[in-house]
Amino acid sequence: MPVPAAELVAAARAAAATVAPHVLELAASIAEVPAPTGEEAPRARFVAGLLRAEGAAGVAGVAEDAIGDVVAVLPGTLRSPTVLIAAHTDTVFPAGTPIRVAASEGRLAAPGIGDNSLGVAALVALPGMLRAMGATPAVSLVLAATVGEEGLGNLRGIRAVVDGRDDIAAALALEGHNLGRVTHIAVGSRRLRVTLHGPGGHSWGDHGRPSAIHALGRLVAALDEIPLSDAPKTTLNVGVVEGGLSVNTIAPTASLLLDLRSTDASALAALSAAVERRCAAVGGGVSVEVDVLGDRPAGVVPPGAPVVRRAAEALSALGMQAVCDASSTDANIPISRGIPAVCLGLTTGGNAHRTDEFIDVAPVTTGLAQLALVALAVAGDVAAGRAAPAAA
Repeated sequence: MPVPAAELVAAARAAAATVAPHVLELAASIAEVPAPTGEEAPRARFVAGLLRAEGAAGVAGVAEDAIGDVVAVLPGTLRSPTVLIAAHTDTVFPAGTPIRVAASEGRLAAPGIGDNSLGVAALVALPGMLRAMGATPAVSLVLAATVGEEGLGNLRGIRAVVDGRDDIAAALALEGHNLGRVTHIAVGSRRLRVTLHGPGGHSWGDHGRPSAIHALGRLVAALDEIPLSDAPKTTLNVGVVEGGLSVNTIAPTASLLLDLRSTDASALAALSAAVERRCAAVGGGVSVEVDVLGDRPAGVVPPGAPVVRRAAEALSALGMQAVCDASSTDANIPISRGIPAVCLGLTTGGNAHRTDEFIDVAPVTTGLAQLALVALAVAGDVAAGRAAPAAA
């Protein structure tokens, strides 16, 4: 599989340099529209308007689905099959979080500026960049601004997009941070709420009755003793603990939020079963409820798959060495369905999921050139029947 031609790389660099200031302006504008997970509607409407404005670059069929995904199509030489390019619109920040984009010393800073306002801005700008290159993708590109990628969103947006189409042959997910990373391993996760119920009572007068909080503490200790694998990497985290009524009340209820992760579906299932066994063993007059809050599937695209190689080759042509890795992204869903997919980063930065999150301005040009090259290359592979299926 050849590396990108020098002329194409030069055209991508030039187009990216031209469009980068516009992309940064778009990222700032997108970041200023609040979009907590589950409350993405205002940002979805804003992004839909931005995509409609790209009609001159060939974007067509801009539409919002019932849950807030915005989907458009950039027609290619062949209309089917297609390549899906997705960027999530939601952020981790709750409603009411102050948002102000600050520019200084080659950086833009704001809550969600890199995760994932820049990713959405690049998605919107891609058609114009390809037009500036004089390039038409070999197959149509489905552009999707998705909801529900963060936290307990459970990847519901990308699920709906993939469920709604049977012509997706390959996929790219975009994230603002982590330029140089090619995420081809989908970290699966299971999120649980475990709630314990006891009889409650007065701490003195009803001494001896079981406490939901005391039982919860023993349960957390038991969960902490579950053996975890390093290969495949498998993790368990109790992230939130709540419960009780007052200092002198035997707690009638207590709960925890639990995050289980693995790069291997079988290991994740085994860990989940071990957790359920320990929950069932609580006993002592305390009942236990386990509610599943989210399931993200695991999967792997082989390092030698065309979509992974195309991403690595594009970075190499731009003077960067690809770092192939594992993460939980919108790419999880296509990977788990046997659709070859990777997640690409667009610049460097830091403090993700913090209100002082920032992105570096200068590398954005490289990130955009990478996106254009990979999109064109993967579309060419799909048209030629070279996009081998992912191995789950």
